[in-house]
Amino acid sequence: MREVPLERWEQREAGVITALPFVLLGACVAVTLAVTPTELEGPVEAVVALSVVTAAWMLWWTVLHPSWRERSGLMRAYFVGLVALMAALVVMAPWYGFFTFTGYFAVILLPPRWRPFGVLSVAVVTGTSQYGGPPAGDAESILVYALVIAINVSVAGLIMFFAHVSHANHERRACLVQELTDVNARLEASLRENEALQDELVQRAREDGVAAERQRMAREIHDTLAQGLAGIITQLEAAEQARDEPARRRHLDAARALARDSLAEARRSVHAMRPEALEAARLPEALAGEAARWSELHGVRADVTTTGEARPLRPEIEVTLLRAAQEALANVAKHAVAGRVGLTLSYMDDAVTLDVRDDGVGFHVNGHAEGDGDGGYGLLGMRQRVGLLDGTMAVESEPGGGTAICVSVPA
Repeated sequence: MREVPLERWEQREAGVITALPFVLLGACVAVTLAVTPTELEGPVEAVVALSVVTAAWMLWWTVLHPSWRERSGLMRAYFVGLVALMAALVVMAPWYGFFTFTGYFAVILLPPRWRPFGVLSVAVVTGTSQYGGPPAGDAESILVYALVIAINVSVAGLIMFFAHVSHANHERRACLVQELTDVNARLEASLRENEALQDELVQRAREDGVAAERQRMAREIHDTLAQGLAGIITQLEAAEQARDEPARRRHLDAARALARDSLAEARRSVHAMRPEALEAARLPEALAGEAARWSELHGVRADVTTTGEARPLRPEIEVTLLRAAQEALANVAKHAVAGRVGLTLSYMDDAVTLDVRDDGVGFHVNGHAEGDGDGGYGLLGMRQRVGLLDGTMAVESEPGGGTAICVSVPA
């Protein structure tokens, strides 16, 4: 908040330091013109002319060519010439000591190792003006002159030291301000980048959510409507082929029951509810009920065995295992031509497995597509369900040797 006022103050200070030597030099010229010529060590014209030369010297080197301030070699030449002009003016008119004081401003333009010599040079010139000119040859005059020089050097040295400390503090402050400005700029850039990333993550999350919901609905439709419709078609075809009314009636009733069950399961799937079989029973009983209904519907024996100590599992685990059993039984009905199916549910310490084996015709696993053979979701949907729980699914089969599907999920 204070950075702008500080810069304005520095600009005013630089302007004052630039103008002050010219103002004091002009004041000294005015005094020169006002006094009697007998008080000068030379002609008035010479003093005024030398003052004009000095003003032109400062104007040329520092005002008209400000970039030269950064060139140490040129500044050394400028300072030597300025001190020589000041010394000549002081010898001709001692009151030019008021002007020679501004020589300390020029010392700052020198390289650091040259500044002590610069301070001493200006102090000698200023002390000469204060003493009234060069000292006489006696020891007392020389001692007093040296004392005046020493006082000037001490005062100027202290002033230059504090000026150097102040300048160094200002440089450090400027560096800190610049660093803070850079940090703020980087933080703002990071915030903008984070906002963009956040928007991208929200968009991706939305897209992933839509994709996940589509996959869930695809699995549920396959596990409910598709399998139910397949069973209904099977029963209706059997009813058409039935020779007597009781058999036809039995197949029609089975198709009607399948339609009701499929509709109920579809509604539950839309609302992401657990299958009805798991609402009123645990997983082993639900598997036994599914196997019994499937066996009665297709006329194939299906046995369910549970090993280990049955215990409640997370709902998503039980749903996945139940859907896997339903998919495996549906595939047996469509493809296996089996006479017997065995389902084994095994509870272990860190996993639960479901094995479904049949004695059907089998198939070549390596050349088998992940679908169900009729363009459906099939084994692919089962594998996706299991994968969502970090589980595994293995299929073993040989032509004429039956098929075994093993699903294992962490418990």
